[in-house]
Amino acid sequence: MPQSTQATLLVIDDNPSVAAALEVLFSLHDYRTLCANSPEEGLALLASETVDLVIQDMNFSQDTTSGEEGEALFKAIREAHPDLPVILLTAWTHLEVAVDLVKAGAADYLAKPWDDRKLLATIGNLIELGQASRAMAACAARDSRQRRQLEKDHDLRGLVWADPATERVLCLATQVARADVPVLVTGPNGSGKEKIAEILQANSSVRDGPFVTLNCGALPSELIEAELFGADAGAYTGAGKAREGKFEAADGGTLFLDEIGNLPPEGQMKLLRVLETGKFTRLGSNREKQVKVRVISATNADLPAMIRDGRFREDLYYRLNVIEIRIPPLAERPRDILPLAQAFLAAGKSLSDGAVHALLRHAWPGHVRELKNVMQRACLLSAGPVIQASDLGLPVTPAPAANAQGNDAELDRASIEQALARAGGVVAQAASELGLSRQALYRRMERLGIARP
Repeated sequence: MPQSTQATLLVIDDNPSVAAALEVLFSLHDYRTLCANSPEEGLALLASETVDLVIQDMNFSQDTTSGEEGEALFKAIREAHPDLPVILLTAWTHLEVAVDLVKAGAADYLAKPWDDRKLLATIGNLIELGQASRAMAACAARDSRQRRQLEKDHDLRGLVWADPATERVLCLATQVARADVPVLVTGPNGSGKEKIAEILQANSSVRDGPFVTLNCGALPSELIEAELFGADAGAYTGAGKAREGKFEAADGGTLFLDEIGNLPPEGQMKLLRVLETGKFTRLGSNREKQVKVRVISATNADLPAMIRDGRFREDLYYRLNVIEIRIPPLAERPRDILPLAQAFLAAGKSLSDGAVHALLRHAWPGHVRELKNVMQRACLLSAGPVIQASDLGLPVTPAPAANAQGNDAELDRASIEQALARAGGVVAQAASELGLSRQALYRRMERLGIARP
């Protein structure tokens, strides 16, 4: 089985004919083979060479057939190289010991005389698994470096994240923050659009200016124009004194227009004029004002569909959408779920394994806002410091099918490995971030086959 990168195998066996046969077999399949005829020589080679896999005998003494020497050798390898896969070659008299060692972490055992095809298939699978694990570790390390660089170079307004999808959003947001152009932030309600707007403002050239927000969906259509541009006294019924509009208040800073799809047609037309000229007139006034405002808008609506239906101006859309930043639903960035849940926990609270699984299985139709509400409710209702699945108040879902369980396991693995990478391998710190006790994290790592740092 040729390898894309030649792997090195170490054979530890005191029978020269066995070692020679294995060396020939492995060389025919493009493996580099090292041979040692004693445990001491094998451990010395491991200390001086880079080895991808060990094949070791279970007996090195003519006086005993108990397998004790092989067991001691395996334990020494395991202690010095905990992630190195070890295949045991055993006679039937050593079978019980070999089974125990597999439970203790050996990759596999094969009885002598071995089957060449089975041995080669086992080695190939273990080498590929090792390469994938190293690639995953390198990816996690790279992600950790990128994260630290983002946090060092930019003000992220305390945003909590772990998912690569969120990191891509942050990279784009921080990249365009200093450009003096309108930005349209899209995504479902509750996904964090206002937080991205805050990050855009905090890293912009006008970060010291005002940050003014207006929810275009929370006001009657007849008041939108007064809210945007202000009004002189007597401009409309109830306007007893002059009022400043959002554009005036945001002069020299940023205006965040949330739910821009709800802006009525007259407001759309006047907003377009301000974006084109930087000038506007208060209601009831004939005096034009000049402002310099960076506009960030947000919507969960399908604006192109609204344009086709005649409900939103196409020219305004292209003015607002010089840069679009799309925030994925929480279900599309699952690695964010546990860090966010931990961030929303009250002091002294942690999550049980059942609560973690419930959080990861839930679809989160309400996104980050729903997660925050769920965690606040659970902290209030939980009887003790550990939040149980029943405290979350989430719909009870049936146990996942076999393939879904595999996906959940992978999700758990990804969350744990990212947390360990961010914590520099400190299990207690990773456990705290994940909302688990250290013992619970160790149990989960063991169940998922994650080596202890």
